[in-house]
Amino acid sequence: MPNYKRVRLEGGTYFFTVVTMNRMPILTTPLARRCLSKAFALTKKRYPFKLKAICLLPDHLHCVWILPESDSDYSTRWSFLKGTFTRLYLNGGGVQGTKNASRKVRHEAGIWQRRLWEHLIRDDKDYYNHLDYLHYNPVKHGLVKSPAEWKWSTFAKYVKAGLYDEDWGKGVADDIVKLKTGIE
Repeated sequence: MPNYKRVRLEGGTYFFTVVTMNRMPILTTPLARRCLSKAFALTKKRYPFKLKAICLLPDHLHCVWILPESDSDYSTRWSFLKGTFTRLYLNGGGVQGTKNASRKVRHEAGIWQRRLWEHLIRDDKDYYNHLDYLHYNPVKHGLVKSPAEWKWSTFAKYVKAGLYDEDWGKGVADDIVKLKTGIE
């Protein structure tokens, strides 16, 4: 296993990608959306952070958080959020994936991949590049032809704030967004 060191900065702004186990397409179902909304609210109440942007796709989500000035612990937040979602989702009738031996031994549900991908936002350009990537992602995955068509993201909020035009991302080549951000 690689020796991956996570970057932690108190008050940092982070881009995250979190994926369901085996890419199960559950996150945009009504039950999952309700459970995620509640899990985010409970997590923010217990471990405050600002959710600046989010894009929910069937099998993963991207979001940008700003942590409090004296705090760099996003791992605890994600652990609590994923655990809360899992309990709510399974108690609400959601179905988990097939658990392997390791998950059975650890008593882990088959909902989320164990790890997440995080990126510390370095500057304004990096921030806006990641917002573009996040909001363009449903187009990249062939779910819609324009970010404005995807209802489970903060794109409309950013259009209303004047950061994007309603037609932004319509017909944009996937390679442009990939080159701009450097992420897949």
